[in-house]
This record gives sequence, structure tokens and C-alpha cells, in this order.
Amino acid sequence: MEVVKDEISIRKYLNYKPSGVTWLGEIPEHWESLANKFIFNLKKNQVGKKSTDYDLLSLTLRGIIIRNLEDGGKFPAEFDTYQEVKKGDFVFCLFDVEETPRCVGLSDYDGMITGAYTVMEPNRNFDRSFLYYFYLNLDADKRMKPLYTGLRNTISKDNFFAFKTFVPPLPEQTTIAQFLDEKTSKIDQAIAIKEQQIALLKERKQILIHKAVTKGVTSSAVEMKDSGVEWIGEIPEHWEVKRLKFLTRVKRGASPRPIDNPIYFNDKGEFSWVRIADVTANDHYLTQTTQKLSRLGASLSVKIYPKELFLSIAGTVGKPMISQIKCCIHDGFVYFPDLLESFREYLFRVFENGSVYDGLGKFGTQLNLNTDTVSNIFIPIPTENEIYKIVSYIETASAKIETAISLKAQEISKLQEYKSSLINSVVTGKVRVC
Repeated sequence: MEVVKDEISIRKYLNYKPSGVTWLGEIPEHWESLANKFIFNLKKNQVGKKSTDYDLLSLTLRGIIIRNLEDGGKFPAEFDTYQEVKKGDFVFCLFDVEETPRCVGLSDYDGMITGAYTVMEPNRNFDRSFLYYFYLNLDADKRMKPLYTGLRNTISKDNFFAFKTFVPPLPEQTTIAQFLDEKTSKIDQAIAIKEQQIALLKERKQILIHKAVTKGVTSSAVEMKDSGVEWIGEIPEHWEVKRLKFLTRVKRGASPRPIDNPIYFNDKGEFSWVRIADVTANDHYLTQTTQKLSRLGASLSVKIYPKELFLSIAGTVGKPMISQIKCCIHDGFVYFPDLLESFREYLFRVFENGSVYDGLGKFGTQLNLNTDTVSNIFIPIPTENEIYKIVSYIETASAKIETAISLKAQEISKLQEYKSSLINSVVTGKVRVC
């Protein structure tokens, strides 16, 4: 933080006036309040049959990026209705605003983007970067809520063009934009370094787990043998290797149909409903979910009880989880109902080690798991006493690494908060940039 939080002269403007907006409060006296119809011009140039001449663009949390069709994902059969985007154009998502992580982007590329978005070009007497920071700040806290209409939180074109942007004179806009470019670049660099450090810590954890579940944790030298399985390599001579189906049953989840029927859900239900998002949000143990099933819904799904291990085979593919609650899983999961507690924790660590999936089938670039592929995964089998030691060792060593990752994540969060606070202070005139 100290690297990027160098001395900033916090000066206020001499005179302020009411903005007329509650969240904004006062603005510098010489700033103008202008309706967007005087700032932005709407563009709607469909690419038609020339879509192959354009790069495909996407609006993300990292801004507008170029998408590679070869990387996989969901794409339409044709791009005729996509619209042209020029470098310097703004792209707004004016629907599902509350649920969409990022609703504004300033394009650094020529390309095309889905026709569902709104493409606009600012007038020449406005600094594009200043406007981007202004709307990025609004989007961060979804401050355009008063403009929403309908169930999908849509901002109509008329409401957007009537909305007022608060702007200083053009030279001051440029000064503010240049200041924020410099400061946010330093913050982003600091965040990138910490993200790299987290990636290295996660890699170290994977190496630690892989070595423990394939070589053991004994301090004495042991004779090794070839396991015959590429991802496992050599194992202690007295270990075995077996396919998972010879160690436990592999069962698949199920969903009540149609899944969006409200009669299947009830906040007072006994069984929680597990979605892929719940697994992504938890680590190791599933302690809560956002939804519960009614008695009818639970009867049409597959029930999981505390201490049972299950594995995602859709969405975040290959993530293991041990339930600590009564829950139901859909067919995007498989579970293992016959495991002893010690082996359950050991198997969790085997699945947590990403190498276990090496050589398995893929659907495009995505790992493709199903009941059959999971059943046929080769598992190294230590002695029962060694399993206890391996699980204990991994738990202790992983805890230290997870603590270090958590500290780095907290540092990133503070940097992101500082960045948001800095942008807000400058583009709203609370801080004067000289």
C-alpha cells in the first residue's frame, strides 16, 4: 500500500455549490451539470454479413477485451446483429444493471459486440477517460438506481440521455484523467504482483498435496515402484493403485423438474439446495447455501448428509466438497456414499490435487467429467496408518499456506478499496488535482 499511497496533496476547491444529488452532495462551483444528450451520441451500426472482418469484443470486469472464439464458450451461430465498436467508443450495459458486475467500458479496440449493449461516442469537447472514470465510479456502487424500470432493472435510452453528468472544463477533465491513469496504474501493478504471489502460493500447495498423496510423508527412505499411472508416477513399493469404482460407489445427483418451479423451494425446508455457486463460495466444507428445498423438492432430488464427500462435474469442474449440512445435489455433482472418515479426507485431498484429472477427457477446453470418468480415476492407496499421517500433514501445511493467501487477498482488497475511494474523490470534485 505504501508504494502506491505516496504523498497526495489533498486540496479542496475554493468554492462549492449544491449538486442537487443526495449521494454526491456539493460539487466545485465552476463544474457544470449537463444532460447526457449533450455529451453522448448513440451509435447502432450492425456488422451484418461482414462479421468476419471484426474482432469479437466482450465487456468484463477488466474492461473491454478481445475474445478468442477458439477459447470456447457460448457464441451465436451468426454475428449479423452484432454492432460495430470503434476505439474510443463507450459500451454500456443498460439492462440487468444491478446484477451485472460491470456495466460500462471504454474500448481500446476496433471490433464488434453484442447488439444487446448500447454503444455511444462522446462529443469532442469531453475527455473520454474522464467520462469513463466518472461512470466507472457510478457503476461501482450502482448509483444509477433511480433510472431503473421494470423487473430487469433496465435504463431506457431516454432516461440515460436525461441523466446529468457533472463535468469540469475540458483541460481540467484531462488533468484529472491523467492523474487517475498514473495512480490507478501503480495500484493495478501492485495488485498484479500480489495476485502473482497468490498464484505461486496455490502452486506450492498443489505440489505439497501431490507429493503427499503419491509419495507419502514418512521421513525415512522407502523403496519405490512405478504406479503405471502417469499422474501418480512412482509410489512406495507397498502401496496399491485402484480405480475409484473399486473403492466406493460413485452416484450422480438429480434435480426436480422443472427446476425453476417455486413449489420446490421453501426457506423452512430441511434440506439445503446446492448450486455450483455455493461450491465455488465455500472451501473444503459446505456449511451453508443460499436456497432450501421444500419437502417435495427434496423428495425429487438426491440427498446428501453431513460428512459426505461430493464432486462438481459441471461449472467449476473437479472441485471436491465435504458437506456439514443436510443438502440436495443436482446432476452437476457426483457423490461417494461409502467412505470411512479418514479415507474421505484423503480422497478429498486427492481430488483437490488437480493432477488427478490429467489425461481425462475434455469438452473443448473444459474438463469433461461424468460418473464413468470419475469411477475410472486411478487412486494411490497407502496403508490406513499412513492415510492418517498424510491427511494430518496436508491439513497443517495447507493451513499455513491458506493463511498467507488470505493475507495477500486482504492486501488486494485494501488496494481495490483505495483505488475506488481515490477515483470517487477526484471525479466528484472532493479532491482537487493540480
